[in-house]
Amino acid sequence: MEQTPMPDIAEQELKKLETRVNELIRTCERLKEENRQLREQQAVIAAERSSLVEGQEQARIKVEAMISRLKSMEQAV
Repeated sequence: MEQTPMPDIAEQELKKLETRVNELIRTCERLKEENRQLREQQAVIAAERSSLVEGQEQARIKVEAMISRLKSMEQAV
């Protein structure tokens, strides 16, 4: 029965460790990119929301003005 020499076992373990570290590096890079994209999407969504809120406010002002005009027309009759 042959025994694997210790340096070969250590080298195999180092290769496994190197592979795992490389996988972790790739995962970190992928997550950084995903995080960047999500921040970008969040900024776009926040801008869209702001625009929608502004439009809603303008619509509310116009409706209130119309109601005021209708009330004044009603009182004039």
